[in-house]
Amino acid sequence: MIESPAPASPGAPAPWGSPARLPVRPGTGRFLVLACVFVCAACGLVYELELVALASYLIGDSVTQASVVLSVMVFAMGLGSLVAKRLRWHAAAGFGAIEAVLALVGGCSALALYGVFAWTGGWGGLWGQGPRVLLVAFSLAIGLLIGAEVPLLMELIQRIRRQDAGGAVADLFAADYVGALVGGLAFPFLLLPLLGQLTGALLTGAVNVLAGGALVLGLFGCDLTRRGRWLLLGVNCTVLGLLAAAAVHVDDFERAARHAVYGADVRVALQTDVQEVVLTGGTDGRPLDLFLDGRLRVSGRDEHRYHEALVHPAMNGPHARVLILGGGDGLAAREVLRHPGVRRVDVVELDAEVLRLAREDPALKRLNGQVYDDPRVHVITADAFRHLRRTSSVRYDVVVSDLPDPGITASTKLYSQEFYGLAGRMLTADGRLVVHAGPVTSRPRVFWTVESTLRAAGLKTAPYCVAGRDPGFAAGPDRSSGRADAPNDWGFVLATRGPAEPTLSLSPQGPRLRTLTDTRLREDERAAEESRLRGLQASTLVHPRY
Repeated sequence: MIESPAPASPGAPAPWGSPARLPVRPGTGRFLVLACVFVCAACGLVYELELVALASYLIGDSVTQASVVLSVMVFAMGLGSLVAKRLRWHAAAGFGAIEAVLALVGGCSALALYGVFAWTGGWGGLWGQGPRVLLVAFSLAIGLLIGAEVPLLMELIQRIRRQDAGGAVADLFAADYVGALVGGLAFPFLLLPLLGQLTGALLTGAVNVLAGGALVLGLFGCDLTRRGRWLLLGVNCTVLGLLAAAAVHVDDFERAARHAVYGADVRVALQTDVQEVVLTGGTDGRPLDLFLDGRLRVSGRDEHRYHEALVHPAMNGPHARVLILGGGDGLAAREVLRHPGVRRVDVVELDAEVLRLAREDPALKRLNGQVYDDPRVHVITADAFRHLRRTSSVRYDVVVSDLPDPGITASTKLYSQEFYGLAGRMLTADGRLVVHAGPVTSRPRVFWTVESTLRAAGLKTAPYCVAGRDPGFAAGPDRSSGRADAPNDWGFVLATRGPAEPTLSLSPQGPRLRTLTDTRLREDERAAEESRLRGLQASTLVHPRY
């Protein structure tokens, strides 16, 4: 988006003494200027959306990252408009230089942000804040350059044919806003799915520099000296060459950065319609790790502790019909099927690729016990919230909520009062709902907000936590924090619809577990209770509190 410059008064003289000598008719020249405004606006919005998307993926909390990028960029656009006033007497040369710098900065912003996150994000301390600092720096730089465009374009269009300032601003803004619309739609529906964030940003930079350079050299070349024309041509070719070289090596860069983040043992890395999925290890005796959008969701070193604590306390009672929300890896279903008397397990998973890997990847199949070959397991590929809204007549003895950590913006609705109200509606009279509520020791406010939200939905709760998770990788919403700060426990809440508070215990007919016992459960309940925060309000769709 482009800030409005302070227009010259209708009677003010143009910076040039005479109209521009154009190689085309004035009407065609005005059209070419407005076409360049259209292209530059589309590129500018792509840079903006790319920063928001990548920062949300790398740092977490998309609302915060969008607010930072938008506010800093709009502020910088205003400053850029003021600074560009000094370049009005050299509008053609200034615009050409600004577009070349903008193309290089905007096109390489995703590479730089991802590189800093990959190679310094795990160092902790000030280095761990590198992605945040770079995000603000790029937002500021790109905003300054975008804000400087329109004052110069205003002079260029007046250079072709003098008109009232209001009419010129209206024409420029119309082209700008339509270009922003096209860029805003092209990013999620074309660039991101087909090219990815890194290549998409590089291609956008190439289009940007071509549009700016073609307008200045092709239409306003007479306003530049011979040396100026060659200099601008050389700068544009250099920028194009740098962007092209980066595009050629982007796959190698992404592979190296991925290894810096996940280690050298990456076996599967794919971008689905929902998230990035990475599998490491699982061969030659190395433990399997599953990362979703950069967050560790399954570690073969300790996943049995998590899934035993998640599933088995809820299975103490009737459990013929079980609903698992999330858990497409099949590990929660594996624990459910260890109990006799289970007749049906419905798994609601949003990402079809996770389900495919759970069925086909040899290491993940070994870990989940090939549960998807069991005829009792039925898969529903859908958003958990939408599925609960659509399904009102089916009742389950147990509902297991095995979803990403609360505090991630995309997961907020899955930890809302409305969501738990829908989940409670799916329970039988003596049914149980168990919720993964994030770590207790490192984020107690988030954990106890989940518990308060469950109670606000009319459910009785029994919170507990299990220690012993592998501390080697941050699993929560903030992946740029140091590895030493990673949480070392899991928090859960068992909930029921009945009038009595639920009791934490294991089914006497249940399977023998590796680490979990009734004594350990009572200790885990006391450990969680010691961290209780009182007076927290429930999280809702319109007022999330994570």
